[in-house]
Amino acid sequence: MEENSKLAEQFWEEGFLVLDGFLESLKMDELNECILENLGKAPENLHSDEFLERSGADVVPWFPQHHGITAFDEVANNPRLLELTTALLGPEWQELYSMVMFSRQGSKGQSWHQDCPPEFPSHFNLNRLVYTHDVTPEIGGQTVVVPGSHRQGVIPIGDPDGVLEGQHVLEPKRGTLVLLHGHTWHRVLSVKGTYRVSTNFRACPQGVPKDVTDVCVYRNMRYRFSTGVFVEDRLAMPDRVQTGTPTH
Repeated sequence: MEENSKLAEQFWEEGFLVLDGFLESLKMDELNECILENLGKAPENLHSDEFLERSGADVVPWFPQHHGITAFDEVANNPRLLELTTALLGPEWQELYSMVMFSRQGSKGQSWHQDCPPEFPSHFNLNRLVYTHDVTPEIGGQTVVVPGSHRQGVIPIGDPDGVLEGQHVLEPKRGTLVLLHGHTWHRVLSVKGTYRVSTNFRACPQGVPKDVTDVCVYRNMRYRFSTGVFVEDRLAMPDRVQTGTPTH
């Protein structure tokens, strides 16, 4: 419990945690094989060309539990993960869904974004990202975060893939757990290897709407996934455009 309290304190300061070796390698191998068996190494991206161009989110989502695949349930019910999630979100938090994020070779990765609008600080999701293989510079697809940005409001308007001051590059290994606040500014780098994959066991605090991640905030727009609508063109507001790196 004391360890979880310290981790929770670090999470709320930084907006993310990286815990190497959190999950056993054999289980990660099993899940990685399951992902490849169901998706292959070059699955089709079903998002529209306009969305891919404007969002830079060149990634294929897959929801295994929606297809009756139970192999991921063991991770979702891992006692250590449940205890740590409770330390971060409080009792009676809500499990949302498990989502595999698959990037093919040559993928642009994902541009800077926040998973949900930050205007209401208490309304956020928790990304519980599990890695079933090493993410290395040779493979690409590293996650980039700006520490503390979950407390800095809306991500600044600007270059969707530009460098942000204070950014930190994560290189998770097989079995690593990354906990990421939904308001933290983050992106994924381009993929050079055969593929790159992570699985997100998303959750949110009690009382937060379960569709909290329906609207995603990018540096150039906001997009609603449930309707496939661009709800805000942020670049259409020239008085708010920031071309340099933010200093706050």
